[in-house]
Amino acid sequence: MEQSVAALSALVGKGGVLVLSGAGLSTESGIPDYRGPSGLRRGNAQPMTYQTFTRDPIARRRYWARSHLGWRTIARAAPNAGHHAVGRLQDLGLLTGVITQNVDGLHQAGGAAGVIELHGALDRVICLDCGQLSGRDLLDARLGAANAGYAAEAGALNPDGDVELTDEQAAGFAVVDCTDCGGMLKPDVVFFGETVPAPRVQACFDLVERSAALVVLGSSLTVMSGRRFVVRAAKLGLPVAIVNQGPTRGDGLASLLLDAPLGAVLSKVAWDLRN
Repeated sequence: MEQSVAALSALVGKGGVLVLSGAGLSTESGIPDYRGPSGLRRGNAQPMTYQTFTRDPIARRRYWARSHLGWRTIARAAPNAGHHAVGRLQDLGLLTGVITQNVDGLHQAGGAAGVIELHGALDRVICLDCGQLSGRDLLDARLGAANAGYAAEAGALNPDGDVELTDEQAAGFAVVDCTDCGGMLKPDVVFFGETVPAPRVQACFDLVERSAALVVLGSSLTVMSGRRFVVRAAKLGLPVAIVNQGPTRGDGLASLLLDAPLGAVLSKVAWDLRN
């Protein structure tokens, strides 16, 4: 283990490193993942699809009820040692960039700048009709006012930022629409069934091209959305390091694998390179 951490420090210490992070980096902040030790595709935690959200008013109401309650936890979540370590490595000039599959904003809260949020962010809301973007805090206040008498005990938090609720609990929730055009509101995140905007994907590929190494943090790389950058890095002959708890779909492309808690590993790397 110590040798692997030392090897990671040596790789990062050369600079030109691109970070690709996933849900496993945020589990130490109390946000579960789907496939790692904190998630394991737990119970009925099925992600919302774009098609269901836009076509099924009942499912959309259920989503907003669950998401409204879950937002309280997401908004209070604090960056952990892993997020802070990435911020310190960026301050040291060792990173070309940070790409995250997470939608929790914790990289920025931990000190990282210029983060590409591959799947968007929960703290923004978009109108699917007029395209207006607004802050989640504003929507939270509107939903709170529209549901002043609503009472439901939130269940377990899901990786998408919503919570477990029964259909009966969600049935009394009132959804609000866009203040400008009355259109359908959606969190500014990429749901399953959606595609990541092409310019965003291209910006990520450009970062891979400009980097000397890729370090994956806390992602199982199960979906192609993030794994494609690992594939591209490997094709370019860049060293790929993966730090994750459990196996990933990119293990065969990696030159360095660490199965360990991310906070401790990244804190040690940042400490080694600062001193």
